[in-house]
Amino acid sequence: MNIIITGDSEVALHLAELLSGENHNVTLVAPDRDFLKLIESHSDLMTIVGDSTAIPVLKNANSRRADLLISAHYDGRINLLTAILAKKLGVKKCIAKVNEPEYLTEECKKEYKELGIDYLVSPEKIAAGEITNLLTNTAAAEIFDFSDNKLSLMLVKLEEGAPVIGKSLTEIASEYKDLNYRAVSIHRRAQTIIPKGDDVFKEGDLAYVVTKPSGINHLLELSGKKPFEIKNVMIVGGGAVGTHAAASLEKKFNVKLFEMNTDRANQLTDELQNTLVINGDARNINLLESESISSMDAFVAVTNNSETNILTSLLARRYGVKKTIALVENIDFIEISQSIGIDTIINKKLATASYIIRFTMTAEVISTKCLTSIDAEVFEFLAKPGSPITKKPIKKLNFPKQAIIGGVIRENEGYIARGDMQIQAGDKVVVFALPEAFHGVDKMFKSKA
Repeated sequence: MNIIITGDSEVALHLAELLSGENHNVTLVAPDRDFLKLIESHSDLMTIVGDSTAIPVLKNANSRRADLLISAHYDGRINLLTAILAKKLGVKKCIAKVNEPEYLTEECKKEYKELGIDYLVSPEKIAAGEITNLLTNTAAAEIFDFSDNKLSLMLVKLEEGAPVIGKSLTEIASEYKDLNYRAVSIHRRAQTIIPKGDDVFKEGDLAYVVTKPSGINHLLELSGKKPFEIKNVMIVGGGAVGTHAAASLEKKFNVKLFEMNTDRANQLTDELQNTLVINGDARNINLLESESISSMDAFVAVTNNSETNILTSLLARRYGVKKTIALVENIDFIEISQSIGIDTIINKKLATASYIIRFTMTAEVISTKCLTSIDAEVFEFLAKPGSPITKKPIKKLNFPKQAIIGGVIRENEGYIARGDMQIQAGDKVVVFALPEAFHGVDKMFKSKA
């Protein structure tokens, strides 16, 4: 696929590096020459210095032959204009990253669609949605639902004393008949394992598991986790992520929100209906204590500073808060943040990539989830008539080794994948894959008709 990415934001860079490693022809357009020189020094990307809202620059990027344009500047207005111009110049599909809430109303989306922008993506809104989902499912470090909860992907950390520690997948399957879940990945000491029958679980492992709704409680029991009720939530950071999250959570929970900027705090007091807005610094321990940090069930740190989010989440953990969620934009900090006790890490770059990557597939992708803890993706594919995936039972397929089928949704019913299962046309199939397997998995679901 021929892809144009515009912008010098972290999202643009992450997408360019991710997609260029997946057999796509990627051109990165940015105004900063030094930024592009840095990129060229460690990648095979084609780069163009220039303003993406200038028609000659877009023509130079071969927009007429481009299959996809992703505009990911920091300024949403530039992204909107870039996408509109690119569509007029012949790009087949255009996506614009937009942070500003005033551009994300249904009325605006309809107007932009008519102007040629196929999709608007808001990293902040996606991140806030993940936070809301996580506080609904308290025992999971990450969770993603497929086809109206027919199947779910959950990340659980194996705690000390968990019944599965020291046992292989084969032993667990033998001991517990008719399991309603399947482990699709084990993350251990910065290494990702696609599990086989003889792989043994160890304390501290992060396990990604595809489960049916009926299997969730048993899964949590085996991992040493217990769900708990949330009533009180504290949010640190009144930016776009914190505001979206508070607006959603205040309908169900008692929410307190810290914002340091006085003008912004006053604005949030007017915008939010049932959230107590506190104008102060959440790094101040005395202030946290005066606002009853120890009575909180969940703590969400989403300021623009990763270090602040990590520090305040650790403080919350020290005061006994059961669930901590931190926005960490530096990908290098993610693993260490989880290892020191933060329950869940949210990353806007990965969340945005999760939304966009489906548009780079030739097969039909219903949904995707880019996993925060590891460099991997979960796809929900639609099996098409004549596609290779429908030709043989799963165990006889020449399926990429760095990928695994976790489950199948057929006629509105979820099933855990078994080796002797035959995937049929029309099935929705949940696949866990490392980046090197994306292209091979895509080919398995591409219709031959």
